[in-house]
Amino acid sequence: MAAHGEAKGNDGGPVTSNEVANWVSDRVKTGRFVPGQRLIEGDIMRATGASRSRVREALQRLEVERLIVIEEFRGASVRTFSDAEMRQLYRVRMALEGLAAHDFADADEPSLKAELQALQDQLDACERASNRAGFSAINDAWHDLIIAGSRNDYIATFVQRLRVPSYRLLFATFHKWDRIEQANADHRAITAAITSGRAEEAERLMRAHIGDALVAIVEEVRLAD
Repeated sequence: MAAHGEAKGNDGGPVTSNEVANWVSDRVKTGRFVPGQRLIEGDIMRATGASRSRVREALQRLEVERLIVIEEFRGASVRTFSDAEMRQLYRVRMALEGLAAHDFADADEPSLKAELQALQDQLDACERASNRAGFSAINDAWHDLIIAGSRNDYIATFVQRLRVPSYRLLFATFHKWDRIEQANADHRAITAAITSGRAEEAERLMRAHIGDALVAIVEEVRLAD
């Protein structure tokens, strides 16, 4: 996508509503668009090169996914999640990512399991080097690989939607080094369970890991208020 000239989508054709939706979603995820911020159609059109109809389609899709809200006379804005809603979101993540860890551990996927161990080695290196940004990036790849290893497209679709609203807050929790140490201790245990084929243990550990992340996020929000 481009802001000037004739904009092209990823496949060289016109910018699609899916590409616009992903563009908005990425900016919510990284905190460039914050909860409560208005999303102006004209600004999005200029930034992406998409037509007004494609922008509106994208915003309607993101409303269905509960990432934004669209109000009469006010337009679209980034959804603000209450503590109760965030807890509900994380309870669903616990179930889905726990299932993903279980199914990956149970699967005959030696190359993917070796890749998971390699990512774990990188996480350990980031922890030793106090590399917060590197840890956060590899943390994403580690979770993504476990979901991919489950070979369940429904888990992948729903978890991706659920992770976006909390991503900025989760990244903020990594400014505390003890939080990184705790998270990576969880990672090591989960990686060991998956690569050794201990499916029930992997599921239990992943559910606890996601629950720990919720506790950290709630504490981060409390301190920010």
